[in-house]
Amino acid sequence: MITAGIDMGASAVKAIILKDNEVLGKASVVMEIDRLKSAKAGLQAALDNAKITKDDIDKIVATGIGRKVVDFADKDSTVVGCDARGIVAHNPSVRMVIDIGANEARAIKCDETGKVLDFAVNEKCAAGSGAFIEAMTRAMQVSLEDFAAQSLLSEKTIPINAQCAVFAESEVVSLVHDETDRKDICRSVHDAIATRIASMARRVKVEEDVALIGGVAYNKGLVDSLERELKIRFIIPDEPDYIGALGAALLATKL
Repeated sequence: MITAGIDMGASAVKAIILKDNEVLGKASVVMEIDRLKSAKAGLQAALDNAKITKDDIDKIVATGIGRKVVDFADKDSTVVGCDARGIVAHNPSVRMVIDIGANEARAIKCDETGKVLDFAVNEKCAAGSGAFIEAMTRAMQVSLEDFAAQSLLSEKTIPINAQCAVFAESEVVSLVHDETDRKDICRSVHDAIATRIASMARRVKVEEDVALIGGVAYNKGLVDSLERELKIRFIIPDEPDYIGALGAALLATKL
């Protein structure tokens, strides 16, 4: 059986093709204004990678915040459910997963089958998401990679008190103008985000083993801040941004 999972994120579309539960192909494309067109482009890129055509696919499941626009999918499923199913398939020991996306973050507890037992979502403010980090890098005029690297060089945290991403950006600009060491600013931004995400995660009780997924999981500076805040070591997949799409493709095998 050949299935496809399409994860419609805020900034990217990830698609995975499975054949008998093994990855046949995958792709990630930038999310454009026309989300349906982006979904089709993401699926086609994955099909090209798998060297098959859409006619070869038996079932398609869409997930992500834009899942409802994927009118060619056989079914859509929540991000929470797909994250849980995908991470347990990737690493059977995981019982909790934290997913940090561009616009929101979520903490999910699941059992050994990938069934969701509890979850919490932070979706009201960008201050706990990847968009917050991107805003801070623009304020400091550095790349995401350099921002993360600088953070790891610091041993000092400067309190960033604003709960809103807009006001927090103003704080960061003020710190830059005051000639505060840039590496300390980078760490402070990551620590501020980590505090918000950790607070969300504790609502569902943090227990080992915990996985970190989503595109932000590539940011080693934030990973360091989160691990210090939660006092744990994360399990991080090699491609943490594809776990939701993997879960969707696996759910498609049950249709």
